[in-house]
Amino acid sequence: MDDSLNYYIPNKGLTVHAYVYMSSHIHLIISSQENELQDIIRDLKKYTSKEFIKAIKKLPESRREWLLAKFNYAAKRVKKGVSYKVWKDGYHPVILDTSKKIEQRINYIHYNPVVSELVYHERDWKNSSYAIYEEDNPEIPSVKAQPLW
Repeated sequence: MDDSLNYYIPNKGLTVHAYVYMSSHIHLIISSQENELQDIIRDLKKYTSKEFIKAIKKLPESRREWLLAKFNYAAKRVKKGVSYKVWKDGYHPVILDTSKKIEQRINYIHYNPVVSELVYHERDWKNSSYAIYEEDNPEIPSVKAQPLW
C-alpha cells in the first residue's frame, strides 16, 4: 500500500496528511488539488486489488485458497464481471472544515490500533503516520505524509 500511495502523491496530486493501515481496512486523511478524491480512491482500490491478488497467488501464503475463495465469492455476489473483489464499494468521506474536526479525526485514526488492542500506544503501531505528529520522534513513516499543521 505504501508504494501505491507514494505513486499517487506525485502522479495524481495526492497529499496524504495522516494514515493508519489496519488488517482489514485503512484510514486516510488526504486531499488533492488536481483530481477528485473519489477518482483517486477508485483507482487506488483497483490497483491495490490486483496487486493483493498477485501477491496472494505468488507468495507461500498458508491461507491462499481460502483468501482467493473469499474474494471470488465477494465478486460473484456483486456481479461486476471481475474474478476477485477485495475492497468494499464506496468510501466514507468526512469534510474536515475546522481545526477541531481535523485534530479529532487525526487522533481517532491514530488511536484505532489501540482500540483494537493491537498495541498499547499509538507510537507502537508502525503502519501509521503517528510519528509525524509526535514531537521529537525521529522515526519517519514510510508514506510521505504531510502534517496538516
